[in-house]
Amino acid sequence: MIKIYHNPRCRKSREGLAIIENSGKEFEIIKYLDANLSETELTEIINLLNISPINLVRKTEKIWKENYKGKELSDKEIVIAMLKNPKLIERPIVINNNKAIVGRPPENITTII
Repeated sequence: MIKIYHNPRCRKSREGLAIIENSGKEFEIIKYLDANLSETELTEIINLLNISPINLVRKTEKIWKENYKGKELSDKEIVIAMLKNPKLIERPIVINNNKAIVGRPPENITTII
């Protein structure tokens, strides 16, 4: 089943959700700001995306700029920063079986559904 890690307040995330809805396939919405992802879950998502944790960080967020920008952080520290501040996680993330993609632009989602 398709999973979308979704933030309803984000336009790109809403556009990504619409693409999945229009596909007619079954899916699950995970509102990641409320979901309290575990370190294991977030690490699995990062591994499926085949990226470094820093590449999933929204570096323009105020939280990042004020607390983390310019610091030497390990991958684990970056994951923990995203867990403490889920707003830092890029969105939407779509997972289908063992494939994952960040839906930016939202059209990227069509490649895995």
